[in-house]
Amino acid sequence: MFSQGVKAGGHIHVSGLVGIDVTTGNLAGSTIQEQTRQALTNCEAVLQVAGATLEDVVEVGVLLTNPTDFAGMNDEYATWFPNEPPTRYVAKLGVEIPDVLVSIRMTAFVA
Repeated sequence: MFSQGVKAGGHIHVSGLVGIDVTTGNLAGSTIQEQTRQALTNCEAVLQVAGATLEDVVEVGVLLTNPTDFAGMNDEYATWFPNEPPTRYVAKLGVEIPDVLVSIRMTAFVA
């Protein structure tokens, strides 16, 4: 079983989500920007179901298949958190998932 998100008290933990378009079941594109955008869209949808928004996010973890994609991921990420971004870590994705370039997880807090 797989939980896309879990609410525990005021914390919402969103699992590592990739850039799959839920309407088609396919990756949103072949670029790091497209996949980052879709992964963040997917995370935002899980937050909304739990009663939170991106403004409630306190930590984000980004896993990249190719560390050389950092700049492209970071450009797209910055459009989602333009002011007072949450803490963030970026690391290399340890498992090989065909054509997946990024996986994003986050934690939000709502009082």
